[in-house]
Amino acid sequence: MQKQKINSSDFAERMGAYSHGYKIDVGDSVLIFTTGQIAMDKAGNVLHPGDAGKQAEFIFESLQKILNEVDAGLDDVIKATIFVTDMKDFSKISPVRNKYFKNSEPVSTLIEVSKLVKDGCRLEVEVVAVKKK
Repeated sequence: MQKQKINSSDFAERMGAYSHGYKIDVGDSVLIFTTGQIAMDKAGNVLHPGDAGKQAEFIFESLQKILNEVDAGLDDVIKATIFVTDMKDFSKISPVRNKYFKNSEPVSTLIEVSKLVKDGCRLEVEVVAVKKK
């Protein structure tokens, strides 16, 4: 089994010992795991504090960039986990999620949490993708 770290200079400096993602060789395919993405710019500032819809747009674009690093995309996603600080934001997040996952329709989990790593973040999203070599 081979594994490859995915780290992009397009993102803020990492806040600890983690990678933006991992690509794992599994025979004729690769599995791609991403770390949870929040709406944070390259300088480490939270974008659109309090606006779950705009944060979701930024996050899904960030996930796309990570997957593109290993020639994959959101159409390859098979599992998505979304953490929200307020379940009432579902109505703002769901249309964005549906737009980006219209082709892949991954299995998904939505979990309400009390807080995320940066104040002002309304959601965090991590995905698993699979792609043929």
